[in-house]
Amino acid sequence: MKIIRTDIYKFSIPMHPFTIATGTMSSAQNTLIRIHTDAGYYGVGECSAFPMIVGETQATCFEMAKDFAAVWKGKDALQTEARMQDLHDFTAFNATIKSAFDIALHDLAAKAAGQPLYRYLGGKKKEIETDLTIGIGTPEEMAQTAVRFKADGVRIIKIKLGKNGPEDVQRVRQIRAAVGPEIGLRIDANQGWDFGTARDALQAMAPLDIQFCEQPMRHWHDDRLPELRRSVPIPVMADESVFSHHDARRLIAANACDYVNIKFAKSGGILEATRINDVCENNNIPCMMGGMLESRVALTAFAHFALAHDNIIFYDMDTCMLGHKEDPVTGGVRYRGYFLDIPDTPGLGADADDAFLQHCEKVTV
Repeated sequence: MKIIRTDIYKFSIPMHPFTIATGTMSSAQNTLIRIHTDAGYYGVGECSAFPMIVGETQATCFEMAKDFAAVWKGKDALQTEARMQDLHDFTAFNATIKSAFDIALHDLAAKAAGQPLYRYLGGKKKEIETDLTIGIGTPEEMAQTAVRFKADGVRIIKIKLGKNGPEDVQRVRQIRAAVGPEIGLRIDANQGWDFGTARDALQAMAPLDIQFCEQPMRHWHDDRLPELRRSVPIPVMADESVFSHHDARRLIAANACDYVNIKFAKSGGILEATRINDVCENNNIPCMMGGMLESRVALTAFAHFALAHDNIIFYDMDTCMLGHKEDPVTGGVRYRGYFLDIPDTPGLGADADDAFLQHCEKVTV
């Protein structure tokens, strides 16, 4: 199956502003690709640039995608590992845009096999319930949001923190008081604390029944994570510290984390995400499936991947529920409340709405 051309779109989705410790996003700066083949069908991939974390923007993704498409033109789309190695040989890093190409290849491979992607990856159906995330605001605003979430049927709330340690403690205390003991709470500092702040904040939150804390400190403080884990009662999940399976291996060997958050925008897609999960599973470290601000195209790929890996037991799959003003997707995963229904059509089972794409900047290589 030869690649004959690739369509590349600036897949910008307007959204309500969403704030985390490292900045505020007012639109989803995504890139969508369609890889056309001589078999008469194409594979779809999407990525979401989050420059404060991955160092890529929509503009860099769009430009790199042109180069990647040229590298692949005329090559066999079903040689997935060889094609991804082409990209790694061409340039280091750039995991976010690489993930869109990886997803599109897997879409093509599963379509060629006549299987939904999760089954092609060796998975089976299971229940996936996502959390819903509260962006940073005042403690009172965040508590009010949590009450609305609970009334809407949310059973797991993820709380963005990392701006100010003592105020973060108040944020979580007020949310816990507002929603009661039955709602699961998990927190994410997005690298916003230093060691002392992380230690003090997590010790103060000990009575609040927190499932885990994601990425309490900057990744360059990974050497202090083992000490932090020994100092606090709340489990630590590595996120921005793990881009590859080498990162996972390094942190696990140092006893630096209890869990790992897998995101395609960090790993470069399904191939490397599988390696990360394998390292974690072999060391009894459960994983979470997460994302940036992707639409339901990439979200569907996340869901297929989660179905294929039982070591993924946490689901932070609310990427398009964080303020997207439009849903420019046909097919794909659907929300049933906060549970996800995954399509059984061959391949990914999701695509972009052609009417939406008509208004997107596009190039074909």
